[in-house]
Amino acid sequence: MKLSRDRSAFTLVELLVVIAIIGVLVGLLLPAVQAAREAARRMSCSNNFKQIGLAVHNYHSAYKRLPTQGTGTPNRGGNPDGPTVAAAPGASSRLELSWLVGLTPFIEQQAIWEQISNPFQDPASGAIFPPMGPGPRRWLAHHAVTRYDPWLTEIPGFRCPSDPGVGLPGQGRTNYVACQGDSAEQINGSIGDSGNTASTQAAINRQASCRGVFVPREKSAFRDITDGLSNTIMAGEIASDLGDNDTRTRGAHSQGNVRQANGNLLCDDEVDPLRPQFWRPGFTVVPLQGGGTDAEQRRGLKWAMSRSIWGVFNTILPPNGLICMDTNNFNTGLLPPSSRHQGGVHVLMGDGAVKFVTDSIEAGNRSSAHVGTPAALVPPGSKSPFGLWGALGTRASSETDVTIE
Repeated sequence: MKLSRDRSAFTLVELLVVIAIIGVLVGLLLPAVQAAREAARRMSCSNNFKQIGLAVHNYHSAYKRLPTQGTGTPNRGGNPDGPTVAAAPGASSRLELSWLVGLTPFIEQQAIWEQISNPFQDPASGAIFPPMGPGPRRWLAHHAVTRYDPWLTEIPGFRCPSDPGVGLPGQGRTNYVACQGDSAEQINGSIGDSGNTASTQAAINRQASCRGVFVPREKSAFRDITDGLSNTIMAGEIASDLGDNDTRTRGAHSQGNVRQANGNLLCDDEVDPLRPQFWRPGFTVVPLQGGGTDAEQRRGLKWAMSRSIWGVFNTILPPNGLICMDTNNFNTGLLPPSSRHQGGVHVLMGDGAVKFVTDSIEAGNRSSAHVGTPAALVPPGSKSPFGLWGALGTRASSETDVTIE
């Protein structure tokens, strides 16, 4: 008679087979899990943008106009940024505050709006800033002396969860900026820091070229969008800079006038041919202006700043295109939207709808001159030279078939 014995353990071969099977399953499931997480982040990003759209409509209902892109207090002399305690009382925001500043009470950020709209005292230095604060243009250089906390506060509703950028040199990062149309001409408006009235010719040129929902330093309303709110982009998404010379978040310096673009002026020669999402080593850096540091003059680093690389996008180059600056980061440039999502960006339409625009959208002739009154530009009132993409960025160009599916 034989005695039967039950096995109490796996053999080594069986254990290795089980481990191999588990490894294969994890390998198969991990991309799906990552894709699901990104889908959730993308949905959250879209929802944040939707809330901003609702805030714009509530703002319009309250004030009968849109929030101003380029608002605040004019520079009447003295040190406008207030980098010292003595200068703080005379600081001004130079009419450089973004459209997002006025939206803070409408996205449940009443506390920060109270700080902005009233005198604010820096707890460390004791400096007291006037209502609407100092200019947000160069606070990395000055924050060790005095701090204006509202501009340095990161507001969750202004961030896309897919964007990994955190901390300095960002000073209140954002992923949502205003659409100013299909031309880089007059991108920062025509009213100087002092608030003086612009010349007649400058005003005429601004009317001809600033064709987006937001006109810098000017009041506007939904009634101005005659192409239809559902056919006009109001704002777009941008990726914030990570310090890696990404062509979408740091500008290169064009060796010519981008408004009279002709193939050679779009900074293509500065792109690394082996890694086309990044600038080549030793590329031509955009000149600095305003006393700020190079590190802080990048995309998405200042939610309160309205001017160019921080607060604007235009519908010239398609989404996730390179940033090419004509002069410096405060002024003229080709500023497409960008994102950390795969294949495109979110845009906010005038009616509050959030749409996803792919990188392959029809964008016309990228080498065309822009619309404006100077002789070298496309005449005022012309059809956008930048195709469907350009037409979506204009508020009153009377172009048909501009709907995003």
